[in-house]
Amino acid sequence: MSATGRGVPTQSATADREIVISRVIDAPRELVFEAFTEVRHLSRWWGPEGFTTTTRSFEFREGGEWDFVLHGPDGTDYSEWIRWLRIAPPERIALLHGESRDDPNAFESVLTFEPYDAATRIVMRTVFPTKQLRDEAVEKYHAIEGGRQTLSNLAAYVTEIVRKGAKG
Repeated sequence: MSATGRGVPTQSATADREIVISRVIDAPRELVFEAFTEVRHLSRWWGPEGFTTTTRSFEFREGGEWDFVLHGPDGTDYSEWIRWLRIAPPERIALLHGESRDDPNAFESVLTFEPYDAATRIVMRTVFPTKQLRDEAVEKYHAIEGGRQTLSNLAAYVTEIVRKGAKG
């Protein structure tokens, strides 16, 4: 609703600072959620195509942190840090993501995991501190495509687990 109450929809207050990416993954919600909660899973799929991940420390709990390095296909290393803000298994994870613990440009993401028939619909909503930081992430770091590739890697990873499990 608009502020005028005339029933005209308005954008959210953060729309110009957001990136929203979603994907349906052919795997149960609990498995898709688990792929975010255990470092043995995360290190196998996290990041865009061609990237690998080295974890320095990992504690999945509210207030816990994941300190890691993303290794780009061109050999560039990117220090990364995540603090898990809120965890509601198997429905939702809220996190703060930056280059380091004191990164003033860190952004918040909320991931929701919704049942979708026998599959899972994951929605990743990221809100940046400013529109400028959001635009820079999109233009310089290709955040939208990188996010899509990351969810694609997740889908391939958990689908393979399901396939192997079906084989027994």
